[in-house]
Amino acid sequence: MNAPVTEKPKPDDALLGRSLEQLTEWVRSQGQPPYRGKQLHQWLYQKGARSLSDITVFPKQWRSEVETVKVGRSRVHHRSIAPDQTRKYLLRLEDDALVETVGIPTEKRLTVCVSSQVGCPMNCDFCATGKGGFLRNLKAWEIVDQVLTVQEDFQRRVSNVVFMGMGEPLLNLDEVVASVRTLNEDVGIAQRSLVISTVGIPHRIRQLAEHNLQVTFAVSLHAPEQKLRAQLIPGAKHYPLEKLLSDCRKYVNMTGRRVTFEYILLAGVNDSPKQAIALAKLIQGMQSHVNLIPYNPISEADYQRPKTHDIQQFKHALEQYKIAVSVRYSRGLETDAACGQLRINQSVIISPSPVLS
Repeated sequence: MNAPVTEKPKPDDALLGRSLEQLTEWVRSQGQPPYRGKQLHQWLYQKGARSLSDITVFPKQWRSEVETVKVGRSRVHHRSIAPDQTRKYLLRLEDDALVETVGIPTEKRLTVCVSSQVGCPMNCDFCATGKGGFLRNLKAWEIVDQVLTVQEDFQRRVSNVVFMGMGEPLLNLDEVVASVRTLNEDVGIAQRSLVISTVGIPHRIRQLAEHNLQVTFAVSLHAPEQKLRAQLIPGAKHYPLEKLLSDCRKYVNMTGRRVTFEYILLAGVNDSPKQAIALAKLIQGMQSHVNLIPYNPISEADYQRPKTHDIQQFKHALEQYKIAVSVRYSRGLETDAACGQLRINQSVIISPSPVLS
């Protein structure tokens, strides 16, 4: 299966997000020798150059001529650090829009939770992001920039990227796929270390499958029946659960890769053993894995996190039906950096604390 051809960058696009071949073509258009393309590629993706004037291997005269060319880097407007060392960044983009990204370190890996949109149009009832409204899609370079920003701040290579920040990735599919290719081919992160998460958008799962990526594909399910799912995810009323799961099975058949089902556990809402059994019967026989995520509280919703006993009962019920399942406890809870908590905090807009320029 052939992936769709990547379009050439538009003249006003940033340099970030371009391949070695495209960067070489650009430097040649500026009257420079082709080897400058390789230098530019290295300085953008390995050294994190924020402007062409940073690239000291370029001739001084040429640097002064192209110093206003758009590289595609944002400014860190604010950064907060949780006790577990998770860092949340509020990034100011070229048009002054603000977006959040999160760096999650462990001993062996550094994961970045990236946003794909400024805000989110899905308005999930338990999620802070959608309650702030939607502004626009992010460009591929604005997604890649988030990874480079975290890498620069931590001073270590990013190993994993999850598209689980602000926004619905499948509503910005072209730019998300372009950023995946850049992160893989130019930044050097394996596709299998990338996760694209969605609540499910009609027709888009097949479109994603047609790109034949080797990423992990995650679907936010959150309920084993349509009525409750539509209550938790308003957009789900346009995408019946039966149709969503049918599209997930087609995705497995087209790509040969399993689907991960994300399931946020809300006390007294969707966390009973009976609901676990209903979930198991829905996905039984599909190449899949279930991630159970105990709810992370937000001020805008009155849901509660289940007790540990209830979480384990739910997990055990799935295991009884031979469903691969794990419990994922989110990092960064104390700084509102955990799953479902990303929002633009007005207080940090007024009182920024920049750490990178």
